[in-house]
Amino acid sequence: MAKHSRSRAPKLTYAHAALGAVVIAGSFVPTAAQAEKLPLSESQRVAVLAKAPKEEAGKPAAARPEAKVIPSATVVLSEAKKQVGVKENSAGGGTKFQNWYVGSQRARETVVRDGGDVSAYANAPWCAMFVSWVGEMTGARTQVGWDAYTVTHAKWFKANKRWGTAPKPGAVVFFAWDGSKRLDSIDHVGFVEKDNGDGTISTIEGNTGNGAVEQRVRPKSQVVGYGYPSYGG
Repeated sequence: MAKHSRSRAPKLTYAHAALGAVVIAGSFVPTAAQAEKLPLSESQRVAVLAKAPKEEAGKPAAARPEAKVIPSATVVLSEAKKQVGVKENSAGGGTKFQNWYVGSQRARETVVRDGGDVSAYANAPWCAMFVSWVGEMTGARTQVGWDAYTVTHAKWFKANKRWGTAPKPGAVVFFAWDGSKRLDSIDHVGFVEKDNGDGTISTIEGNTGNGAVEQRVRPKSQVVGYGYPSYGG
């Protein structure tokens, strides 16, 4: 069994304690108001004030909640495109998308729903896991959704009134290779890059071709529908 070393608590000086300062990783980080009370030279004071957290309306910056930024379609597509070339192993697994899903809360939820075992996702078809991973990595999970089953993923969009037939950049596109328009017939999922205006769309998909992330051109005749994440600007 690996040994674990004990971490030392940072040493507080009287000045730190008297000011009620916060010590992070052993470094004293005073606010601007606290810095004014410390016995510093002018040059030291300037250096400290430059690093001090700003205060606003009497509330330290560290205590103010940060506004959540919803990513744009451009950000999500950029992350998806960075994954082009990532490929599964000979067993159909080994991708970071599958590994992430196996360790996620969602995997446990979907096993309760669908049966089976969480470990089975490690070598399962991963097109929906890829889409879900991109959503997670960009902070757009609540917009993109997360699942390992394409049909349920599509139904989630429809239940949330974010389903349609128009291809838009960043939309999650669901395919049925037999041309069916029924959600239960869905075989595959990816992201729309653009509508090519000639009856086809450009996409970024996981688990396609020889089990890789690829950019593809697909006929709209194979599209069941599109899920529309509520992206930011």
